Amino acid sequence: MTDHFPPLHPKIVLGIAAHPDDLDVGAGGTIARFAAEGAEIHYLILTDGGKGSDDPSMTSSRLTEIRHAEQQAALKVVGGTSVTFLDYPDGELEITMALKRQIVESVRTIKPDVVITMDPTVVYSAQHGIINHPDHRAAGQATLDAVFPLARDWMTFPELFEASILPHKTETVLMINFDDSNFAVDITDTFDAKVKALRAQPSQFGELQDTSWLEAMATTQGNRAGYQLAEGFIRIDIR
Repeated sequence: MTDHFPPLHPKIVLGIAAHPDDLDVGAGGTIARFAAEGAEIHYLILTDGGKGSDDPSMTSSRLTEIRHAEQQAALKVVGGTSVTFLDYPDGELEITMALKRQIVESVRTIKPDVVITMDPTVVYSAQHGIINHPDHRAAGQATLDAVFPLARDWMTFPELFEASILPHKTETVLMINFDDSNFAVDITDTFDAKVKALRAQPSQFGELQDTSWLEAMATTQGNRAGYQLAEGFIRIDIR
């Protein structure tokens, strides 16, 4: 079931996530749709992704290089403009004021009307048989704190204000949540772009021949909202 929200046609979108691929898995079709409608798309990736490999011959430094390149390629597929990597160690992301300051600086610089991030309340999903990565939860909470109230208040991080990095109030936050949603975006026409973005990241998905799991998620969300294929979010319009 989705709530009744006004249509969302952002001009500037900032996706903030823990790892390369997080935004593409959770919101790739939505981001591709926003880009196709003319939105400017930016990614802020908080960790280096340097632990995400089962290859015993892989090193964290090499994997970081690979995942940087793959995320840049995936961003091009969905029509994005820029990606910034903060390169905190994968698996060790903590909610600190230093991290929030970096997110605030990005929000104030890019000035998005929509921020897409992870839902920090998702600790586990019995339905999908997963425990949510602690980096996902930390990324979501730090982002929410940064968006409101820290990016809004000029007396927070006054050195940014003094450097003419001025306060910004984001209008809408979309939180990725695979079990619950109050808002859906029709990705019927951009599902293929999402798949191509994931295929651009073979270190995580291989050749991605089987896309049935992606189709199942998109179909479930679509059925809830009256679309063929959709991505669901918790939407907050900040007052």
